[in-house]
Amino acid sequence: QVQLVESGGGLVQVGGSLRLSCAASGRTIANYGMAWFRQAPGKEREFVAASDRFDSITNYQDSVKGRFTISRDNAKNMLYLQMNTLKPEDTAVYYCAAAPPPVLSHTRLSEYRYWGQGTQVTVSS
Repeated sequence: QVQLVESGGGLVQVGGSLRLSCAASGRTIANYGMAWFRQAPGKEREFVAASDRFDSITNYQDSVKGRFTISRDNAKNMLYLQMNTLKPEDTAVYYCAAAPPPVLSHTRLSEYRYWGQGTQVTVSS
């Protein structure tokens, strides 16, 4: 079992930045593929960014490439998402997720077994 708790969300103006954190407990995230997903009101949950368990491969949704950076500190059991140049369309609840190996696709929601409760990000124009 892996417990995940997100933090760092909030209200920010267009063009601003936020850093989301995800604290893991129960198991070391070094054994898991980790990712961020988001869900806007009335929409399905969508992939944002992922990091493989070796911290050697990262994937990003096209709309956040160049603006968001996923990182992990396995020693601290933490996952991060640095979000820059935020846009109104980035407004959503952001979720941290963990996928046990083998991970066939780091972008696929169904690969992820463990989820946090989410943190709200609101970008105002």
